[in-house]
Amino acid sequence: MMAGKRPATIAEYIRAAPPQGQPHLRKVYAILRKVAPKAEEKIKWGNPFFVEPRFLFAFSAHKAHMSFAPMAAAMKAFAKELEKHETTKNFLKIPYEQPVPEALVRKIANYCLKNVSGREGDSFW
Repeated sequence: MMAGKRPATIAEYIRAAPPQGQPHLRKVYAILRKVAPKAEEKIKWGNPFFVEPRFLFAFSAHKAHMSFAPMAAAMKAFAKELEKHETTKNFLKIPYEQPVPEALVRKIANYCLKNVSGREGDSFW
């Protein structure tokens, strides 16, 4: 998807993303930064991640949509609210031609932040 040098920061990632997706990516990035200001921002597996010190959430750019990837438990916890959106088991797909569901992204991100420390074991996921 992104030619040339691999982005080292989330800002670089957004600048290298498809132009039509950059407003969505910037909006979701701003929401996640506000929810988790102390989280470490990293590029892992080629995508933006928020880590504290375990996985909180990530997002990714695609040709016609972006994906928001919260921790798996959040997808289950918000299953009812996610029904009217396109999802996979681990992602909320947000088409670029539709508005970002900002309130829902914020609620899911807050859930992840509150629940990250309660996860069993010490695995990243």
